[in-house]
Amino acid sequence: MKSSPAPHPVDVHVGARLRLARTARQRSQEALGQAIGVSAQQIQKYERGTNRMSASTLFRFCGSLGRPLAWFFEGLEPTGPAPSGGPDAFAILMASGEGVQMALAMARLSPAMRRKVLAVVRAVLPDLSGGDD
Repeated sequence: MKSSPAPHPVDVHVGARLRLARTARQRSQEALGQAIGVSAQQIQKYERGTNRMSASTLFRFCGSLGRPLAWFFEGLEPTGPAPSGGPDAFAILMASGEGVQMALAMARLSPAMRRKVLAVVRAVLPDLSGGDD
């Protein structure tokens, strides 16, 4: 039996952006699927990039998740996926429930408190690169 071909990198990228938008809105796969008329299993397949979505389905996601169409393609070069081949560390973090909760909590902190929290994270991960505080 032949195995299925690997998902196209653009489908994987758009799927990762779909998951990021969904989790940022704190919506379950089931709730999003009901909103646009597909099953939660189909949402899973879209998010993994194993199933391609039609233009009309992507358009419905835009409306349901409040994102412009171009947002789903941000980070892609016009000639294809960026050399990294996948979502960046930020996208991976924000696609997790913990990442979304952390971002929402951090947004409620004062700038001074955010710097203190970042200092704690840097103490736990000393190899964390420095940057703008």
